Amino acid sequence: MDMAALIAVVGVAFFFTYTNGFHDSANAIATSVSTRALTPRAALAMAAVMNLAGAFLGSGVAHTVSQGIIETPTGDTGMAILFAALVGAIAWNLVTWYFGLPSSSSHALFGGMVGAALAGGTEVIWSGVVDKIVIPMVVSPVVGLVGGFLVMLAILWLFRRANPHRAKRNFRVAQTASAAAMALAHGLQDAQKTMGIVVMALVISGHQDQGDPIPVWVKISCATMLSLGTYAGGWRIMRTLGRKIIELDPPQGFAAEATASTVMYITSFVFKAPISTTHVITSAIMGAGATKRIRAVRWGVAKNIVLGWFITMPAAALVAALVFWFVHLFWG
Repeated sequence: MDMAALIAVVGVAFFFTYTNGFHDSANAIATSVSTRALTPRAALAMAAVMNLAGAFLGSGVAHTVSQGIIETPTGDTGMAILFAALVGAIAWNLVTWYFGLPSSSSHALFGGMVGAALAGGTEVIWSGVVDKIVIPMVVSPVVGLVGGFLVMLAILWLFRRANPHRAKRNFRVAQTASAAAMALAHGLQDAQKTMGIVVMALVISGHQDQGDPIPVWVKISCATMLSLGTYAGGWRIMRTLGRKIIELDPPQGFAAEATASTVMYITSFVFKAPISTTHVITSAIMGAGATKRIRAVRWGVAKNIVLGWFITMPAAALVAALVFWFVHLFWG
């Protein structure tokens, strides 16, 4: 196996993780920044540290990515498939970042994997795609929407007699904890997805056996790149999540973050399913905001975001397939 091919795939995987960090940093901190619970730089620094810590909390999602979506390809074709999958995901990340659209880096990666695998003649594990990607993609935003709405209703009821100004001050403090929990969950979910790709590359190249533990250097590298990307910031997407969907206040921000982080911890540890942090936090923001009044949510912006969710996987798959055909001319 050509060592240059392995280095190229691992390098592109790290760059994908970096784009994931600045693309999805808004997930963890947009609500806290928009409610002025945290300053932007303090929020980004906190998110970067918690992303780094979260990457070491488990490995179930990484194993799902490396073994449950496509059959592990072999040889130079296998390396070309992984390279093309990553390039397709990176391309979609950059396009949606440019337009400020909070799409899912996770589903861009999965779409890239499926598109490149189909182009390269590698079997797609469709049962895994349905069970671990499609069903969670549909269910998790619904849970986030309903959960955000119910948690916010509970907050309104519990603090119905509290002084409004004092309550908002206290929830600004509470948002520091909920934003940290969100960032920790983001690290738990998203760093592992790249770990799964790097492990596949190591298996294909013969440097690791299928089922072996994830090397420590892989965990550290993926977590570090995610944290660096997070600290670079994603201001365009942050404005969409923090302001364009709805003008949040601290209790709503806390409700959205608490709901989204809980959903991500459950799916990571119980179901080992790689869900989208973007989908969950966006829907939780909509749910929490809807308690103010239904029309308070800018549903036109929300509709565009949801449409972006549905085209993410096909778009990334198409780009990945085209990249594979091009790359295969050199690696084939």
